[in-house]
Amino acid sequence: MKSLKIGDLLARVPIVQGGMGVGISLSGLASAVAEQGGIGVISSAGLGVIYSERPHDYREASIRGLHEELRKAREATKGIIGVNVMVAMSNFADMVRTAIAEKADIIFSGAGLPLNLPSFLTEGARTKLAPIVSSARAAMLLCRKWLSEYNYIPDAIVVEGPKAGGHLGYKADQIADEHYSLETVVPQVVEEVNRFAAEHDCHIPVIAGGGIYTGEDIYNIMSLGAEGVQMGTRFVTTEECDAAPEFKQSYIDARKEDIEIIASPVGMPGRAIHNSFLDRVKAGLSRPKSCPFDCIKTCDVTHSPYCIMLALYNAFRGKLRNGYAFCGANAWRADRIMSVRELVDTLKREYDNFSLKRMLSGRAEK
Repeated sequence: MKSLKIGDLLARVPIVQGGMGVGISLSGLASAVAEQGGIGVISSAGLGVIYSERPHDYREASIRGLHEELRKAREATKGIIGVNVMVAMSNFADMVRTAIAEKADIIFSGAGLPLNLPSFLTEGARTKLAPIVSSARAAMLLCRKWLSEYNYIPDAIVVEGPKAGGHLGYKADQIADEHYSLETVVPQVVEEVNRFAAEHDCHIPVIAGGGIYTGEDIYNIMSLGAEGVQMGTRFVTTEECDAAPEFKQSYIDARKEDIEIIASPVGMPGRAIHNSFLDRVKAGLSRPKSCPFDCIKTCDVTHSPYCIMLALYNAFRGKLRNGYAFCGANAWRADRIMSVRELVDTLKREYDNFSLKRMLSGRAEK
């Protein structure tokens, strides 16, 4: 496997572990991935409910929680640790400022366009910035906006396809449309980003995510120009994943037909594992009476069928009767729990074997 270089950061393994809230990727998983040479990512989403000590403490607890998770990750590894901050979060600014103040190596930001992300950088800050996009158009919009407004160029760009888990940056009718597949979009993003980088004498690695599950998948998507991959779902069924055992087991128990697209209260489609809670939501039997968190800008409690924060928090704790598990399109392929070390070794071996197979096949054709 090739290494992944983002500015002065060098990941021996070109794998970014996707940020998964609420609580699915905290310091435990992130530090384990970083220790194996990848980029471990702490999700800032939902830290306020995980670390809350009293009512109406969500924002303060979020800051406290991110500080604590970064501290624990730093104690566990000297590898690369990033933070995922969703633009849609009401405490977006708090989380970005905290990540920078705590010297996170890199911030990944999506679920909306992080148009003002560079504005939070302080003098001397070394934190890298990597927006998450779903199209070449969005990538170019961000590149030009950041350069013109802040004289800053993205350190990396993540392009996330419609097979990803959680909230998706696509309309419902685009999810199954091949014109929006990761394999279609990655070359478009790479072409535009490389042109922009050449114009400004810099290098912007493109990282591809969404549905990548095996070493062969990594090889194939990198052959299209991506320099790294983002993987979330595959890391859920690891010993170090921060979710409850019941959450991980829901992946192992899932069948292909259990993976479904749902309408999230935040106004975006999402991918999740079907369960009885989602049945009750569809039947209109689960409705919030008030909003205890004000966690997402676009969530209107008066029209929401359920509180997404509580649903995801319950799932994180293993209480899936009162919540559900977000997942990628390939979650049903999980069949056992393994260590992060074993998983990364497996991916590297699959990548190398497929690379050798392709090389030998090419020689035979000549």
